[in-house]
Amino acid sequence: MDSRIPDFYEETPQRRREIITSRCLLSEEDSDALREGPNSELMDSLSENVIGSISLPLSVATNFVIDGEDVLVPMAVEESSVVAAASYGAKLTRDTGGFSTSVSGPYMLGQIQIRDISDPFSAKMRVLERADEIRSMANDQGVLVSHGGGCEDVTARVVDTPRGPMVVVHLLVNVQDAMGANAVNTMAEAVAPLVEEETSGEAVLRVLSNLADHRVARVRCTITPEMLEREQSSLSGEEVRDRIVDAWAFAAGDPYRAATHNKGILNGMDALAVATMNDWRAIEAGAHAFAANDGYGPLSTYEIDTEGNLSCSIEVPVQVGTVGGATRAHPTASAAMKILDVESSDELVAIFGAVGLAENIASMRALADEGIQTGHMKLHAKNIARETDAPDELIEEIAARMVAEDDIRAGRARELAEELSQ
Repeated sequence: MDSRIPDFYEETPQRRREIITSRCLLSEEDSDALREGPNSELMDSLSENVIGSISLPLSVATNFVIDGEDVLVPMAVEESSVVAAASYGAKLTRDTGGFSTSVSGPYMLGQIQIRDISDPFSAKMRVLERADEIRSMANDQGVLVSHGGGCEDVTARVVDTPRGPMVVVHLLVNVQDAMGANAVNTMAEAVAPLVEEETSGEAVLRVLSNLADHRVARVRCTITPEMLEREQSSLSGEEVRDRIVDAWAFAAGDPYRAATHNKGILNGMDALAVATMNDWRAIEAGAHAFAANDGYGPLSTYEIDTEGNLSCSIEVPVQVGTVGGATRAHPTASAAMKILDVESSDELVAIFGAVGLAENIASMRALADEGIQTGHMKLHAKNIARETDAPDELIEEIAARMVAEDDIRAGRARELAEELSQ
């Protein structure tokens, strides 16, 4: 399977669906799910107080090579430039081998908060003395152990809070291919009485932490200066490269810039999470908390290697699963997972990291040269043109005319629609 599909964006949705169905060996049922989406009964089973559903475009980002394998990436997002940027960022890396990844493993943390302790430091030590017993009790819950996972370590901390010192016990849990929230929460609640017994305190919160710093994707790639050149630009590839590194340095020194830098990374990761029905809110929380570990900063890094190439890397926590939740229950999400063709959550975590880095590369490339609005406005012009109710065959021309005139607004779109319809 080749993720390089030239001019894919120019095909009709039906033709794109046919291409993806063929390349990814999807069944007719999966292809139908991509076109039609789920039924109302399933929607009602997934959430509370359901009155309907809201659809997002489901797209496929092309050009990805991850650890030597071509990957097509499903993305669900209302902003067209997000998919275009991911595809373009991935394209820049193809000639130098694409993305190389490593993953720290499918580990999540559960926390048990203990308050009203007279001797918190001694209580912490008493908890650690019974760590094996706590771990064994945690592993008696659910089915993780039978699938090769389970609680692997128990640690404890004394946390100084505005309400006084508290003991916080951490369960390090190998959740295998699940996101892990339900399994970890169950374990934390089960062992809380034993922790209370040893500390003589009261267990209050017993819940998973979304600072998933034991489940980190590490991704890197290299881009030659030649790939950064554009015919329409007066800047050389080396100048664009240097500007990208300076833009990263700006984010490293300024949290106001770092927040937007990281938002660009999450544009891609969130869209993949929605397409596969993974928890994009958990990903957002974990990524921003991770970025703030030592003062808020960028999740990705840009440097110049010894050969003068742009060296790009990212470290980001990714809490996703290939089983459980809505990933399998939702037919469109299930079809999206088949497009990805992953066998484990670690593989999926690696893809998330690569998509985030690709998204960021494209944004940094645009910011360092023509500015972010050039590409955005071309795509925005099409949306403005569609609002005129002009015939489909005129949309491209109306948008192109507005971009050429640098006059992208609803009034001008209506004028052009009337003019071209005559």
